[in-house]
Parts: sequence; structure tokens; C-alpha cells
Amino acid sequence: MKSIRSSRLAPRCWIFSGIAFLWALSTLAQQAPSDAPELSLADAIQIALSKNRPVQIAKLDVTKSQWQVAETRTKRLPAFSTDLLSTVDLTSPAFTYKEGVFGTYNNQPNPAKDVKINLSNGVTGYAVASMAQPLTQLYQLHLAIREQELSTDLAAQKYQEKRQSLVADVKQAYYAVLQTESSLNAQEALVKEYQETDRVSDQYLAQKSILKSQSLDVKLQLAQAQNQMVTFQDDLEIQKEHLNDLLARDLDTAFRTQAVPPATPEEMDQKQAREEALRQRPEIKEAKTQVDQAGYDRRLAKSQYYPAIGGAVRYFTPINTQLLPTNILSAGFEMTWDPFEWGARKDVVEQKTVVVQQSKYQLDQTRSQVLLDVDNTFRKLRESRSLLAIAQAQREAASEKLREINNQYAQSAVLMRDVLKQEAAVANADHDYEASLLSFWNAKAAFEKALGEE
Repeated sequence: MKSIRSSRLAPRCWIFSGIAFLWALSTLAQQAPSDAPELSLADAIQIALSKNRPVQIAKLDVTKSQWQVAETRTKRLPAFSTDLLSTVDLTSPAFTYKEGVFGTYNNQPNPAKDVKINLSNGVTGYAVASMAQPLTQLYQLHLAIREQELSTDLAAQKYQEKRQSLVADVKQAYYAVLQTESSLNAQEALVKEYQETDRVSDQYLAQKSILKSQSLDVKLQLAQAQNQMVTFQDDLEIQKEHLNDLLARDLDTAFRTQAVPPATPEEMDQKQAREEALRQRPEIKEAKTQVDQAGYDRRLAKSQYYPAIGGAVRYFTPINTQLLPTNILSAGFEMTWDPFEWGARKDVVEQKTVVVQQSKYQLDQTRSQVLLDVDNTFRKLRESRSLLAIAQAQREAASEKLREINNQYAQSAVLMRDVLKQEAAVANADHDYEASLLSFWNAKAAFEKALGEE
């Protein structure tokens, strides 16, 4: 009889040992990051804004554009250039003066016979130095500088847009970590319930009160719940790595999250939200800047109708040559103009006019898209507030029912399994509330991004 009882207890001991081992692993996995530093959402945002790589690239684009403006401004100043040429004659160029080409002198031809003088001997060349000061081109340069300054403004607006997108991404990633942690906690409560159910079913099976298939079903549910817990743990690791990547930190950097505060009351109505978005959204500022750019580009094309006139100073001297004058210095004005361009300038101006019209249409379209975005996020935020109120009511109802079942258990009116089942229901209700709360904050983050806020 003792051997039979031992043979029945042996499988159960192995089962309990396996379950205890798995539960210890999961417990260690959850306790491991408890010593990690706490990372609040505000700290995460500040770290991301100061270190995120795409944001830093966008910031450097602004600096690069500012240097391009400085480069364009230098074109208003005089331009100096020098040219040096050194050659070896492959032929023998020479000047030939025929007999008497310069008339007669004392009744003798001058020169008395043909004279051949080589142009140079050996290595020759020339040196040219010039200075050019734009005059009529100053108007074109003014337009070009203003257009380049608008490009700097556009880069700054893109940088601002990148910062706002990063803040929204960090908030969503942070909330995703919190939501997975809440799911993991609820799953742990469910595993505890299944473990207790499995223990009771083993007792009933030993007493032959249930079938073996029923006991195996319980074990299957326990294994599935434990597998789901492992899935949540993997998802949590992936989400933490993603958040560390946004913060430009090592992917394995450990941290603990901070619970989100309760829901905030409504800050503004829909009309006020629209006005805020139209004033703050960088996309609208970008579209306005592109309209201004197109206008300056059209004016720059029209300026090509006028000739380019500027002052110039030239210095020229040949090197190692005979007969040619040296040290020639001249000053004056130079003009560059193509009078016969067969209507090409007019065609370019018409193209730029079309671009101006397109940019205005794009500005109107951007305003419309921004308003749609504000309206959608405003409604989703309002819906999330309503769902959060429902989740709060369900949470309070589950907690009250648990209190009633605990009172009944104290009077032996219900089984321990019923208490654990209701505790799991309370854990699920808490999880649903946390999910609703995180959904609210996600919706609020999207709404703040739609307003153009960081």
C-alpha cells in the first residue's frame, strides 16, 4: 500500500518540481531589473532630445545651411583670380620683317634685308591677375541670399518637426513598456491561479473524483499561460531595446519605468485646438516657407533678363618672350548678356510661376491635413477618457466582489479556488485599467503632437 502511494506521489513531485523551477525562473527574470535605475518619462524625453542620432543629424543640417548662407554672401565682394601658364613651343613662332618695311633711312631701306626674330627661346608663358566686382548682379545675389536664408528656416522647421516626432515616439515606446509590464503582472496572477487549480486537480485525480483527461487539460492551460508569460517577457525586452535605441544608449541598458499619473481633465475645446495647431505645427511653417522660396526663385529667374555688368581690373604680362609688351594693367567694365535666347528666359519664368501656384495649393492642403489630424486625435482622446471611466468602474466592481468572496471564504462558504479566481479577475481588471490609462496617455501624446507641442 505504501509503495502504491509512493508511485502515485512520484509523478506529482516531478510536476511540482518543474512548475516550481519555471516559476523561480520567471521570478528571477522579474526581480533582476529591480536594482536598475529608475527612468521617468521626462528624463527619457530629455535624454532623447540631447542624444538621439536622427535629431542631431537634423540639427547639423541647420548649421550646414547657415554656413551656406555665409558662403553666398561672400559673392557680393570682389572676386580675385590668378592664372599662370608655362609652355614649351613645339613649333618655332617668329616675327619676320621684310626689307624696307619701315621705309628708308639715308636712302637705305630699313631694314636693309629681311630680319627674322624668334618670339621666344625655350620655356615661355604668361601671367594674368584679375579682380571683378559685381554691380548689377548684386540684386540677383540679394535674391539668392534671401532664398538661402529661407532654406535655413526650412531646415530649422524640419529639425523642430523631428524633435516633436521623437518626443511622441519616446512617449509611445515608454507607454508600450508599461503596458507590457502590466500584461506580464496580470499573466503572473493567472499562472498562480492555474497552479492552484492544478494542485487541486491532482488531489481530485488521486481521489478518482475527476478524469485524467480533465487533469491534463488543466496542465495544458498552465503550460499555455506560462508560455504566454515568456512571450510577454520577450516583448518587454524588445520594447526596452527600442526605447534605448531612441535614447541613443546601449541596447542592453537596464532601467525601471515609473507609473503614469492619473488622467488629466480636458485642457481645451476643439476650436482652440485647431487654432493652436495652425499656429504651431512645423508642417504649416514649412509650407509657408516653400511658398516664399518659390516666389524668390521666380524673381531670380526674371532677373536673368538684365545683363550682368561689373567692374574689372586686369593685369597681364608674358614670360620669357621678345617684342611683346609686358606688365599690362587695365581697368573698366565688363558685361555678359545673351541677347538671343529664343524665349528660354520666358519659359523659365513660366515654370517658376507654376511652382508658385503649386506651393500655394500645397499650403492649403497642409492646413487641411493638419486640421484633420487635430480633429481625429481630439476625438480619440475623448473616446479614451470614456473607456478609462469604464475600466475604472470595472476595477472597483471586481475589487468589491473580491471583498465579498473573502468574507464568504472566512465563513467557509466558498473554496480557496474561488478566492484565487476572483483575485485573478481583480488582476485582470487592474490590467485593463492600466491598459486604458496607457491608451489615454498614448492618445494624449498623439494629440499633443497634432498641436505641434513637444
